[in-house]
Amino acid sequence: MTNADYYLFDDLLTDRAREVRSRVRAFVDAELLPIINEHWERASFPFELVPKIAELGVIGTTVQGYGCPGFTPLEAGMVAMEMSRGDGSINTFLAVQSGLAMGSINMLGSEEQKERWLPRMSRLELVGAFGLTEPEHGSDSVALETTARRDGDTYVLNGRKRWIGNASFADLVILWARDEADGKVKGFVMEKEEGEHPAGYDATVITGKIGKRAVWQPDIVLTDVRIPAANLLAHSQSFSDVTRVLNSTRGGASWEALGHATAAYEIAVEYAAERVQFGKPIASFQLVQNTLANMLSELTAMQLMCVRMAQLQEQGRLTGPMASLAKMHTAKKGRWICQAARDLLGGNGLLLENHVARHLTDMEVVHTYEGTDSIQSLIVGRDITGISAFK
Repeated sequence: MTNADYYLFDDLLTDRAREVRSRVRAFVDAELLPIINEHWERASFPFELVPKIAELGVIGTTVQGYGCPGFTPLEAGMVAMEMSRGDGSINTFLAVQSGLAMGSINMLGSEEQKERWLPRMSRLELVGAFGLTEPEHGSDSVALETTARRDGDTYVLNGRKRWIGNASFADLVILWARDEADGKVKGFVMEKEEGEHPAGYDATVITGKIGKRAVWQPDIVLTDVRIPAANLLAHSQSFSDVTRVLNSTRGGASWEALGHATAAYEIAVEYAAERVQFGKPIASFQLVQNTLANMLSELTAMQLMCVRMAQLQEQGRLTGPMASLAKMHTAKKGRWICQAARDLLGGNGLLLENHVARHLTDMEVVHTYEGTDSIQSLIVGRDITGISAFK
């Protein structure tokens, strides 16, 4: 008994949220966990899981209609939490597809654009990517330098992007570029043509990563890439629209941190009960019990913050700084829980077969993306004081 649900977190969930959690958990245990370590070590993406994920009926999460499940934020949180309890790479694949790519189209596309892309994306017949960050612009993505120039019936894009999940094989990529005509940042949907990316689009998968090794996140170079003018997202008019998309998905990083932390805690408790040193299980030692108690304390706080965040989001009351506070807290505490679990397992914690090392290094990624700990603290600090420390 791991007692991960110490404050009866389960009672705060709706029946549908529990059903979604059980559905994803069954997939993770039966299909994902048996193969993920091999893919993680090889840095290969498990394409064989894609049709099985499509059958889960979770793609599109909170999108209403177009073949999507129309989940509440809490139900969507269950997907992120349980997928991350299995593996962060696959959760990133889903988050890019459902939240960033489909979310951009759903929030900023015309009805024709939604009908054109969302139903096929919900069935994973089309895989999406979200091209925002650049080599010189991560935290300050508002200063992006990729340009778009209107030329007849097309826009011509030039620039570079970095850390763009799925972009080496995606069927469509949301590319954010600055329109030369008015200087505004807008979203353009680049599609494959007869199964190939258009001329001038070059995506090179980043290698040598210490975490999220089973998801491919390329560098992109755009050289006179032509995109039909009809593929400009109809309601994409400035960087504030990018912010709307990011704010709608930021909670997913908190749920992911909770998933990694839950897995690490459960593994640590089970290991402590079984691992014998000095003639007795290490769970009987005071230092180990103190560590487990502190892990559980932080895990419980993460659970409660995540469920409250989902409630506020469903009510339309969740602000950007609120989401930043949750991300800051859960990333920091989730990282510590994974570190504590790795330490408790000793040398065995270094082995992929025990999963903790994978969760620990994936948490390093979570701690960085969607805004680092420092950036999130400055967003909250600005909200507290009314003074921006960014400039």
